[in-house]
Amino acid sequence: MPRSARQISNTKVYHIILRGNDKQDIFYDEQDYRKFIKEIQETKEKYQYKLYAYCLMSNHTHLVIYDKEEQISKAIQSLAIAYSSYFAKKYEKVGHLFQNRFLSKNVESREYLINVCKYVHRNPLGAGISKLDSYKWSSYRDFITNNCEIVDIKPILSLFGKNQKDTIKKFISFHSDEKEELNDDIEFEMIENLSDEKVKEKILKLLEINNIRELRTYSKEIRNEKIKKLKIIKGTTKTQLARVLGMNRKIVERAMK
Repeated sequence: MPRSARQISNTKVYHIILRGNDKQDIFYDEQDYRKFIKEIQETKEKYQYKLYAYCLMSNHTHLVIYDKEEQISKAIQSLAIAYSSYFAKKYEKVGHLFQNRFLSKNVESREYLINVCKYVHRNPLGAGISKLDSYKWSSYRDFITNNCEIVDIKPILSLFGKNQKDTIKKFISFHSDEKEELNDDIEFEMIENLSDEKVKEKILKLLEINNIRELRTYSKEIRNEKIKKLKIIKGTTKTQLARVLGMNRKIVERAMK
């Protein structure tokens, strides 16, 4: 089937994700991370986009980009090709480095923009590998140190107020809050989006039960313990889990905290 055309964002802002093919690592050492950042700088100059936030993880990257010139596909393809060429030469790798086309989601509101930047920055924290302010390969430290070398921090900080010191404090406070109201919408980078039926199958197998309705017969404590186990299912969201379980989403959210 032909690929569907990417939808243009009304705000020209996009959340972009590049993933390693078959979940393979795309960064092995510091030189690799620095090379990717250098390629970002070069594509920024060539395609005239702004970088609002980024985070480089071992097997994938997050970029939040403002693409006024509507060249997002060319820019990301150029970035991927340049880095893939470097990676193949350095490690003598054959085959595709990145998985298919890059993933993108339109950012259509102020609320979504600040939440997606927070989500991107909290990736290392969520993965349990680093604190927010000590991770070297994200733009979080650029914001709190007012470093504009690669990241265009002013548009984001302006959403937190006008006074620079106050905006940075509010930025830090916002990122420290674990609450992410838009989390389900932001978690679009799943490799496989599961159908309700597939999610149901995985739940039954994981919890070793014969019927979803069994969960409603348990005490609140046992029920919540079982729901918490569902966090390991990839390719679903809390909204979908709640629907399949026939429960209020807030019950699922509280159980998974």
